[in-house]
Amino acid sequence: MPALKRPLKARGVANADAPIHSPENRLAEAVGLAKAIDLDIIDSAVVPIAEPRPSTLLGSGKVEEIKDRVAELEIGLVVVDYNITPVQQRNLEKAWNAKVLDRTGLILEIFGERARTREGVLQVELAHLTYQKGRLVRAWTHLERQRGGGGFLGGPGEAQIELDRRMLQDRIDAIKKDLADVVKTRDLHRKGRRKVPYPIVAIVGYTNAGKSTLFNKITGAGVVAMDQVFATLDPTMREVKLPSARRIILSDTVGFISDLPTMLVAAFRATLEEVVEADLILHVRDIAHEETEAQAQDVEKVLSELGIDTLPIESNILEVWNKIDLLSSDRRSELQHEVQRNARPPVLVSAETGEGMAPLLETIDTHLGASDEIIDVIVPGSAGALLNWLHETTDVLAREARKDGSLELRLRIPSEKKNRVIGQLRKNGISV
Repeated sequence: MPALKRPLKARGVANADAPIHSPENRLAEAVGLAKAIDLDIIDSAVVPIAEPRPSTLLGSGKVEEIKDRVAELEIGLVVVDYNITPVQQRNLEKAWNAKVLDRTGLILEIFGERARTREGVLQVELAHLTYQKGRLVRAWTHLERQRGGGGFLGGPGEAQIELDRRMLQDRIDAIKKDLADVVKTRDLHRKGRRKVPYPIVAIVGYTNAGKSTLFNKITGAGVVAMDQVFATLDPTMREVKLPSARRIILSDTVGFISDLPTMLVAAFRATLEEVVEADLILHVRDIAHEETEAQAQDVEKVLSELGIDTLPIESNILEVWNKIDLLSSDRRSELQHEVQRNARPPVLVSAETGEGMAPLLETIDTHLGASDEIIDVIVPGSAGALLNWLHETTDVLAREARKDGSLELRLRIPSEKKNRVIGQLRKNGISV
């Protein structure tokens, strides 16, 4: 989908159906979402809803009040932070004489602008078209613009508004076919990584929790990391060497958000399989945010939808409490005590300053090393190439020279390398 050509004026209406988030924080998040695609925020407000109306969501008095405000400020787009029905959207657009975009549509617009890889673009377009199938009733001659494309903020003349359901379905089927080929390629890459094989460590978390900043700090990569929602969409992978010499593949994934559209979870399922199949999941939390617990629940909900069990202590999820540099000394002390009492102790870090990186890498090493095997072997002193290989491939815990010139080694072998290491030792005539 092409990027937005120019900003539009917008008004935010907070979602009343999100009990774990305060209305004020929900409104702030909605404003952040709108700013993510360069919309001019002219006005914003929390609108309490006692009983959602099937026709307009809001009561008639509130609809009239917003109509007057929209006309007074010459607003062209109203963002309703709620997943409204096509009927509600059409009626509100008629009442306010302005375009209306709900939460799902806004998130889809952001995803459409940020996707870069072929797979990401196809997945977003599939979600767009699925969402749009029930919203072909709109026609906006007074908001006509010259821009075409795959988004929702343009006017008549855009292909998807003119398409009927049959043409939409044809395009959906074509995208699914293209995606099947892309997914097949991704599966081949995944199988290739299994042959290495390196453990996969996937980074997940609420959008803007600092995932990409953490990824960059650990890997030295240049992934886009901004104080902005959904700054990164397409997954990025880098090889990382841990303190024990264990090599892993670190994967940075798309951020989650409350009420993440189901169609987006479904569309990005192939990408998120990197998370499903990961040996360890790092759940990065913005621990300085006042709603960090609510955000954590939102992330766990999406992980559950992907079939990942987040409840057992033995699960492969490690919480990383990020942004500790923004906390007071008293709050940091409180968190340290919480860590000590936690059945699954999280790791406190600041991805921005680098504080806590060494303990984090050691903790990752410990989690992945739970099934490592420790063996003692005697290697001839003349087997220099084998000794170098063992130092690169395993963690040499002890090394002692013997009178005959051979070396007695104590090795810690990662479970994923056990067969390869033992095979190499036997190939060199060393009994294990």
